Amino acid sequence: MTESVAEKPALNTFDGKAFCRNLSNQAGVYTMLDEKGVALYIGKASQLKKRVSSYFDARPKNSRLSRMIAQIQHIELAITQTEAEALILENQRIKAHQPRYNVLLKDDKSYPFVYVSSRDEYPRVAFHRGGKSRPGRYFGPFPSAGSVRESIHLIQRIFRLRNCEDSVFSHRSRPCLQYQIKRCTAPCVKYISVVDYQTDVSDALQFLQGKNEVVIDRLSERMHQAAEKQAYEEATRYRDQIANLRTIQAKQYVDTVDDTDIIALVVESGITAIELMSIRGGRNIGSRTYYPSGASGESAGKVMAAFLGQFFNNKPAPAILVLSDKADDQQLFSETLSQSAGRRIRIISQPRTTRAKLLAMAVASGKNAVALKRLSKASIERQFLELEQLLGLEQMPERIECFDISHTSGTRTVASCVVFDKSGALKGQYRRFNLTGITPADDYAAMAQVLKRRYTRVVKEEAMLPDLIVVDGGKGQLNRAIEVMRELNLTEIPLLGIAKGVSRRSGHEDWYRSWNTTAIHPPPDAVAGHLIQNIRDEAHRFAIAGHRARRKKTMKKSLLEEIAGIGAGKRRELLRFFGGIQGVRDASPEQLQRVNGINAKLAELVYAALRE
Repeated sequence: MTESVAEKPALNTFDGKAFCRNLSNQAGVYTMLDEKGVALYIGKASQLKKRVSSYFDARPKNSRLSRMIAQIQHIELAITQTEAEALILENQRIKAHQPRYNVLLKDDKSYPFVYVSSRDEYPRVAFHRGGKSRPGRYFGPFPSAGSVRESIHLIQRIFRLRNCEDSVFSHRSRPCLQYQIKRCTAPCVKYISVVDYQTDVSDALQFLQGKNEVVIDRLSERMHQAAEKQAYEEATRYRDQIANLRTIQAKQYVDTVDDTDIIALVVESGITAIELMSIRGGRNIGSRTYYPSGASGESAGKVMAAFLGQFFNNKPAPAILVLSDKADDQQLFSETLSQSAGRRIRIISQPRTTRAKLLAMAVASGKNAVALKRLSKASIERQFLELEQLLGLEQMPERIECFDISHTSGTRTVASCVVFDKSGALKGQYRRFNLTGITPADDYAAMAQVLKRRYTRVVKEEAMLPDLIVVDGGKGQLNRAIEVMRELNLTEIPLLGIAKGVSRRSGHEDWYRSWNTTAIHPPPDAVAGHLIQNIRDEAHRFAIAGHRARRKKTMKKSLLEEIAGIGAGKRRELLRFFGGIQGVRDASPEQLQRVNGINAKLAELVYAALRE
């Protein structure tokens, strides 16, 4: 793959026709940029010259496309060997740059898996997100965190594997509640042998792979053997495991051999939703609804193609994808996903029999999700309208930003900024600020610093300004906020301070406005009050989460980084093995030696250093 970059014109114009005359007809990816170098649109083409030229020909364009073309000041090209390579690169760049005119999937940064450890003598089953650096087996990705937790619950109920952290497991002297409620066999206190526990682990792995009949056959054989030996209690346990597995099959079994994802596109009342239902090992493991942005007015094929490209960009596709609408370049997607997976991936857009029934279920679920989204959207719009009336604003706010401060006795101060509009929380635009250079516990100075940092950057980058700023605090914080906004020449933005009332009860706050000296005391049942309360609670949650992360990082650094001979790798192993710094502190020198890379000398050194 080779890259070429168009020269940026000296004037604030871009001659698209002139640019396209010398373009290659090879496959590749094009990135359209505005005058600031921000990506407007990223696309792929089997013939770059033909595709890029189509934006600048005489054929009429819709209003959305015309607005985009008017902003183009720069085009970057990446030449690829094949169209499949262009497809992969296109979606990688879309995910990295999030161009405003592409259909964008607001997707998670990571996906949940069921993790079964392999290094431990008694492996654990656990919920997992993120990288797969730990040794063990990973099953997924699952459509939601709830479906992962349900699977772990089933494994505990049927196979009774432990899910406790290693630090807890290593320090138990008697069984925990999980053993008492028959969700664990108490390997922590050796109530089960390693051999028997590994047998349960093997059964659980087969279950996670969808091989239920294999597991049931094994359990049946063991049950008969136990009965012949007159070990009736053991035989009863196997019988109960078989009954549980049969019950699960009856409830969740789907008559399809191959792993399948059902993808249904629903467009109603201006809302676009994509419902994803996942079938693994003949079992429906759950579904999830996605709401892609930038999809309004786009064809169903283009939206479906955008979903396929972005969703499967960093995760394996199942053997079969069933689509409600045929995707643009569907055959190319099938070939590219097959090549990436090393096996054939079939994409079906006109399913029959069982798959058609599953698709109908996914469509119905997607329509229900859209209906709920529409009601939620209407509710939020009503809250914004009543907020305008309650505050006496000249117009209804379209965008609200709220700030909160979190610290421990004035140390490690973190500020949060959360953003809401009439569609709800805009989590991708949340920001945290680590505050320094202020007097401990000086919330006024903290609020002044975060507002100055936030809006200095917003003004510099000419980014979107809010229609209302909410600060968590009373007159003091509000007055400092007013001073900062005056310094930045942003006095036209109204500010609202929320102070706890005399009773300090939720819903009984005092509201102070920057444009009116009269305080407001909304009744507890005020719809606008619920909106502000939700926004402030979200700012508080986001600030506390950032503060805890900063405090945890500082604790780890201060306790382990200064110990000679303990580098980054050994610190990571210690913290992973014992589940945190407290587990390391509680460990004996002998227990510390169980960690990879920690010999007797280092164990004594760590043990002594953490007790100084």
